[in-house]
Amino acid sequence: MFVDKAEIILKAGNGGHGGVSFRREKYVPMGGPDGGHGGHGGNIVFVADQGYRTLMEFKYKRKHKAENGENGTGGRSAGKSGEELIIKVPVGTLIKDKETGRVICDLSENGQSFRVAEGGRGGRGNMNFATPTRQAPRFAQGGIRGQERTVILELKLLADVGLIGFPNVGKSTLLSVVTKARPKIANYHFTTIVPNLGVVEWRNFSTFVIADIPGLIEGAHEGTGLGDQFLRHVERTKLLVHLLDASGSEGRDPIEDFHAINYELEKYNKKLAERVQIVALNKVDLILEDEGVEEIKGKLEALGYEVFIISAVTGRGLDQLMSRVVLLLDEIGEVEPIFDIEPVEETIYTPEFRNNQFTAEKIDDVFVVDGEFLDRLINSVNFEDLDSIGFFQRILKDKGVFTKLEEMGIKDGDFVRLREVEFEYYK
Repeated sequence: MFVDKAEIILKAGNGGHGGVSFRREKYVPMGGPDGGHGGHGGNIVFVADQGYRTLMEFKYKRKHKAENGENGTGGRSAGKSGEELIIKVPVGTLIKDKETGRVICDLSENGQSFRVAEGGRGGRGNMNFATPTRQAPRFAQGGIRGQERTVILELKLLADVGLIGFPNVGKSTLLSVVTKARPKIANYHFTTIVPNLGVVEWRNFSTFVIADIPGLIEGAHEGTGLGDQFLRHVERTKLLVHLLDASGSEGRDPIEDFHAINYELEKYNKKLAERVQIVALNKVDLILEDEGVEEIKGKLEALGYEVFIISAVTGRGLDQLMSRVVLLLDEIGEVEPIFDIEPVEETIYTPEFRNNQFTAEKIDDVFVVDGEFLDRLINSVNFEDLDSIGFFQRILKDKGVFTKLEEMGIKDGDFVRLREVEFEYYK
């Protein structure tokens, strides 16, 4: 089964909480704080692996979670960091953020990797909060949550040459002849339901990859017949070989077919339509005389295209066609990707909850404050310790929470709710 698109949910590991601990030794009755740091949460990294051919496994496993960091402990012992989660995907996988549609990375080379979800930092232990005036802090810093995001995986085949044309013009047959690929061949529309790849080694020239792109029909750029899915796979190709049924065996006009397919390419992506394209008039073995074929060839050449007369079944003209393909690939060289990839920093993720933004509203006589930084703050506080509560109040003041509540008209004795914590306000 070939799967070329999948949607998955990623959850990087949470950072471990800093430890709250004090030295307890026989001859050190007033030992200081020695709580260690929490471990960092595991990242989620995607790696391109040429041993993978489809995205099928992501149809069955949609949620992927990295390991959390462990909490810090006494003796200045830091918690263990969470293991990095490595997800292997086929070479040619494009990863997009579902929410924004932004391309995160393009894994186009074997072994290429990219960190797509970043684990949270571990919190600092209470030994980091000791001061000359606060020698026994009974609180530590909470760990930061790891990134959560939904991404779209799209597999774009890495073919140098794309075979395009209407169904049943002979693309699969040609592929089977010039490569060792063995695609299924039958006489009905959309015979090829997945793109077939083959490696061509022609007359001791350098090898190249050729893809039989499943048959296009009118309306493909709008999704008719799944054409939009198939068209994605020709985006990377350097050269398009356009096969036409010169025999008209299905009652279609080759020239009309030619314009129809190019119209679909133009509508789908103008850059794609500008790729170098040559034409192969196939199935001439079904024609008694070449006179009509020469007429078609002349019309296409008048439009500026190189045209080759071939028969994928008998082998006629294949040497000239493949030799020209080899030369053109060398002339064309590298091509600019058709899809746009936004530049990304090495660290692509800055969690929103690392900022100081918050919201406040009054619901049923309770002032409700919400903000991502509250999770970490609440995890940092021991609400049974006065020093820790003082630390909690000071952070809220520094963040501007109390100022905002006063602007909203809060009075002494009113209730404030922050996540699962609720308290009475007194200035």
